[in-house]
Amino acid sequence: MSTITHPSPHGAPPHADGHDKSHGSLKSYIVGFLLSLVLTLASFGAVMTDLVPREGRLLALVVLCIVQLLVQLVYFLHLGASRTQRDNTGVFICTALLIAIIVAGSLWVMHNANENMMPMDMTVDQAKLRP
Repeated sequence: MSTITHPSPHGAPPHADGHDKSHGSLKSYIVGFLLSLVLTLASFGAVMTDLVPREGRLLALVVLCIVQLLVQLVYFLHLGASRTQRDNTGVFICTALLIAIIVAGSLWVMHNANENMMPMDMTVDQAKLRP
């Protein structure tokens, strides 16, 4: 089977129509889809049936959620440790870290603002008398 090459409009070397190693094959997409489907059904089953005790449902959902996230990242976003995927993985980790910093900082600011604000049922004069 021959591959057809197309010239790049922005001066980059021509590329073939075939996928390189950083993209998944049809088989990997099907495996990822089936794993995602199984994990989604497992999450639904953990909540809707009595197979998981009531006290353990939240933990089961969190674990299934993390596994689902990893499946999505590996099979569909092609994040991994191979040389061709390091750039994607690095950008993803940096983005996740920045989002975590922004969310944590926002929660910290809102918590401190809530702790340091005057209660609404108190007048200004009552607040001045408060120790």
